[in-house]
Amino acid sequence: MAGKKEKVTFEIQKDLIKMLEVAAEKHNLPSVDKALRCILDFVATDGDWEDIFNTRRCIRCGSKTGWKA
Repeated sequence: MAGKKEKVTFEIQKDLIKMLEVAAEKHNLPSVDKALRCILDFVATDGDWEDIFNTRRCIRCGSKTGWKA
């Protein structure tokens, strides 16, 4: 366990919880918390912030129902 962790509360859609569960299981991670930390580490170090925050990716608009496994 690297670094001190703090408990936070935030809201995400049910399909994103499922996405984190699938990621944790697929990569043999101990929890969805770890899956989210891996994603955040990637965004912080390798992510193109301009692309991430300036490109529209609404996966729930219209008839779309969100992330699919």
